[in-house]
Amino acid sequence: MTDRVLVVVPTFNEVENLEAILDRLHASVPEAHALVVDDGSPDGTGELAEKLAAADDRVHVLRRTAKLGLGRAYVAGFAWGRERGYDVLVEMDADGSHAPEQLPDLLAALGTADLALGSRYVPGGAVTDWPAHRLLLSRMGNRYTRWALRLPLSDATGGYRAARAELIDRLPFGDVASQGYCFQVDWAWRAVRAGATVVEVPITFTERAFGRSKMSGWIVREALVRVTVWGLRDRLADWLPGRVRRPVPARAGRREAEQHE
Repeated sequence: MTDRVLVVVPTFNEVENLEAILDRLHASVPEAHALVVDDGSPDGTGELAEKLAAADDRVHVLRRTAKLGLGRAYVAGFAWGRERGYDVLVEMDADGSHAPEQLPDLLAALGTADLALGSRYVPGGAVTDWPAHRLLLSRMGNRYTRWALRLPLSDATGGYRAARAELIDRLPFGDVASQGYCFQVDWAWRAVRAGATVVEVPITFTERAFGRSKMSGWIVREALVRVTVWGLRDRLADWLPGRVRRPVPARAGRREAEQHE
């Protein structure tokens, strides 16, 4: 039986990008379904999503009345998908920075993995159209995250990933501390700590052509503070066992992070 794949696409003011990204998705993986999770976009993204869903039964819409954040959008999308029996859940940006043409590579990696992370920083991965300072910030942030959390991943902050439903069911998303972009680090760390088999699949990340990036200085600061605090608490738990609680518990099982090429 073929796995049922649901691609969760959070949106806020993506009316210029949405239709094109869904067309590319279905050209690449025709059997995949898409769930657009719109956070009350004032530019008409939600209305466009409803129109596209009415014309294509592979497109679904979850509309929310306020901008509640990327993490909550994905958690809501995962819950929606699991309630309807999807076997694979995918995260994908609506702005075209995650190429739908590379989704088959992520799905193929799930043949031997629980979680496939699209990685910009493994051999074969790349970033295009970013200014040098932003690329440097991303690379340094990932290196710091790898060191602080002892997380064996080259790109823990990337948001293009596919997971088996069994892993989604095992992870306590209600406990995920960050609902912003640091959400990606949080749940990748939880997956590794839970003994999941995690592979990194090389992708090419392309800067959006239309609309404005949601990245901000506040998002960067939140990630830096959270990762630092998590790392310190995790080390304190080593030094003071039984007295300091780990931010993410280590569980029995395999802890694997591999590169899939």
